[in-house]
Amino acid sequence: MSNYKTVFFTLGILQIILGISMLIPIIAQFIYSEIDSSFFGASIVTIIFGSLFFLSNLDHDKKLNLQQAFLLTALSWLSIAIFGSLPFIFSTMELSITDAFFESMSGITTTGSTIISDLENTPKGILLWRAILQWLGGIGIIVMAITLMPIMNVGGMQLFKISSNDSSEKILPKSKEIALRLIYIYSGLTALCALSYWVFGMGKFDSLTHSMTTIATGGFSNYNQSIGYFDSILIEISSMIFIILGSIPFIAYIKFISGNKKIFLNDIQIRTFIKIIIISTIILSIYLLFNNNGNFSLRSIFFNTISILTGTGYVNAEFDGWGSFPITIFLALMFIGGCAGSTTCGIKIFRIQILYLFILNQLKKNIYPKGIFIIKYDKGSVDDKFIASIISFIYFYFVIFFILAALLSLTGLDFVTAISGAATSISNVGPGLGPIIGPNGDFSSLPDISKWILTVGMILGRLELFAILVLFLPSFWRN
Repeated sequence: MSNYKTVFFTLGILQIILGISMLIPIIAQFIYSEIDSSFFGASIVTIIFGSLFFLSNLDHDKKLNLQQAFLLTALSWLSIAIFGSLPFIFSTMELSITDAFFESMSGITTTGSTIISDLENTPKGILLWRAILQWLGGIGIIVMAITLMPIMNVGGMQLFKISSNDSSEKILPKSKEIALRLIYIYSGLTALCALSYWVFGMGKFDSLTHSMTTIATGGFSNYNQSIGYFDSILIEISSMIFIILGSIPFIAYIKFISGNKKIFLNDIQIRTFIKIIIISTIILSIYLLFNNNGNFSLRSIFFNTISILTGTGYVNAEFDGWGSFPITIFLALMFIGGCAGSTTCGIKIFRIQILYLFILNQLKKNIYPKGIFIIKYDKGSVDDKFIASIISFIYFYFVIFFILAALLSLTGLDFVTAISGAATSISNVGPGLGPIIGPNGDFSSLPDISKWILTVGMILGRLELFAILVLFLPSFWRN
């Protein structure tokens, strides 16, 4: 195991940070007179395990090769989900291990699906912990997407490598510098979001928790009606703005601070992202205006389009009652997702763009067999190896989606619940469709086996599939 000392050393640090974070909800417990030993006990257990990993691997070589990068990615998210479930298990809610792990995995992967059916009466410490999990998951995936995944060549993420000279041996030194900048930006946006929520009428506690889950595009709310509970157009506008800010590539913020003032206008992903929102809103508005006048609300259409596309999962209306066509549109938006290098999940816009360019290129070759056509993306040429990585990712994405849907059907779920459940887990969206897991529903009534299947979908989707699947190859473990 000496080859993995750096992996376990890093895991130890992450667990210590997680354990310290568990002490924060104790403040809420004091304020709201909900004192119990759940968070203190969970914190002690987590810090002890983290310290053991940390101290027993102090002699690590401070390098991270490609094999170790894959292992660290998978183990970090799995271990945080496991230890993150302890406060739920120890709490007065007395959740089962299955429900606690489901809620924790949903939090850290910023999925937003919940098994808590009565959020209004849930202890404030637990509500704050859910928000902290999503906030940590958001910054975690941003750092990983910008530093680790490009070097791991996961699903075309190598396109976003900071420098072409970076090797896997240089991951740790460079990632520390980048991670600090990202944390400052991420924290700053969270503070601004909390301030705007508070100014527009949210209470201080709601402002804090909702700002965390907004920037993380996670969607955990303190109310069963989600953002719709506040019934405030100003809060919804603020929410949409900060959801979008959390859904664009965070490397763009670094470039903006470094002097590229036009990056937000010139970035090809951001432009397409905005176009998808506008076009989807127009299509849904026209449909509902002429086919379902009773449900037409531009405010609800715009808000839910942004929320579903980005995988946030906030809702302000029961959109599953709008008809089959809007549901189909929302299902498609679930798969698309936001921009790479952001807190969103899904297939990602850049992969959709490159797939479109590839198909267009193939059509040109059919018309002009002797022609030579080069695919270019964002002013750079795209080679066949890169395109193969994109196509294989999208292929496996839908294969795993259908496998998840089939498995959920075998557990006794109806067609709509199985399909939307599979989609919402692998795309890390949150709410599904139908009366059970729809916009204002929850996952508490699902069989335990269904919840475990969904948690597998969550971590697969969050870690871009291959970061997990590669661990099951025997060749991966050979030196």
